[in-house]
Amino acid sequence: MKRIFKQKSQLIALLFVGLMIGCSSDDTSIFENPDPDPNPDPVTLESTIIFNELDPSLNKVTATAMGEAGGRVPGIISFTTEGKTQRRLYVTQNIAGQGDMPFSDFFDFDADDLGVDVKGLLKADGSIDIDGTTKSAINFTFDLPVPDSVDDGEIVYSFWTTTGKGDFRDPSKRLKLGVGTITVSVGTGTNPAASLREFTGIRLAAPAADGTSPSFFSSLNSTVYKISEGTEFAAFWDFGYFHLDSTGANLASTRDYNPAVVDVPTTSGTPSEELNQTYFELAAADNFATVTMSGELDNLSVSTTSSQTISNLAVGDVVEFIDQYGKKGLIKVTAIVPGFSPATNYIDIDIKVQP
Repeated sequence: MKRIFKQKSQLIALLFVGLMIGCSSDDTSIFENPDPDPNPDPVTLESTIIFNELDPSLNKVTATAMGEAGGRVPGIISFTTEGKTQRRLYVTQNIAGQGDMPFSDFFDFDADDLGVDVKGLLKADGSIDIDGTTKSAINFTFDLPVPDSVDDGEIVYSFWTTTGKGDFRDPSKRLKLGVGTITVSVGTGTNPAASLREFTGIRLAAPAADGTSPSFFSSLNSTVYKISEGTEFAAFWDFGYFHLDSTGANLASTRDYNPAVVDVPTTSGTPSEELNQTYFELAAADNFATVTMSGELDNLSVSTTSSQTISNLAVGDVVEFIDQYGKKGLIKVTAIVPGFSPATNYIDIDIKVQP
């Protein structure tokens, strides 16, 4: 699989206040601050985010800072709750208006300094464990990286905590505190027009009944998933592929996927209401090759009243889609090998989607 769009890996060095060994359970993690302090020490950094349920007058939910290409901007976040109910921390990065992307994939933990298993600090979905016995308050400092490629524009970092498994594309899901943002301006701070994210050579296999075939796609991180990979990734999946004799090649929303083919909620261990909804329409004309900018897709006719399954697809078809987060895109079918074997039958597609 060839990815045309690449999120440029940027590394972030975290200096944690009070660390302990983390693990994948929501009952343990990395932060230690057992007694929330309603009057924390004054913060001097301009790029500081504070959420304090005990004294909301201390809250500072947005911050700005100046940066330069290839540099770093120091920052602080402090999240204090009335009860020990913070379980995960989510962080996203939006480079020059190109869309919020999960930032945890780019964390550069210094294992020697922390003395812990680096992988143990992250949940499978890329969020960060907050210690099971000390969920009431987290405080840490860090350096926000400014990509070398950005010499004019903004980089927006967003932070929030949840009471359980959240969603990088929907901060309201199980939200506890946040969303706080730190905006780093470079040059004039003016973002260029947003271009489309592009993915080519995406292959979705005919589904296996046990969910072990790579049959679902996520436009969030351009990854093809197996349903059996579990609940940590279910919120990432946008649509999947299946073939039926009666309807040929089909693309279907994760929520609307044909249960007679694979029962996604049961196989993934994820309630139906937590699965994504994506809507499709066959495009009236093939303009897939010519569109490059996000705004060019604003007027697509597809909407949330369209069908969540599109059938009888053929090579050369162009499909409009919109996800439940309002992002529109185009899918071009480049190959189909019809049938029911995950090993030999599949659909190949190229995708362009708004950031």
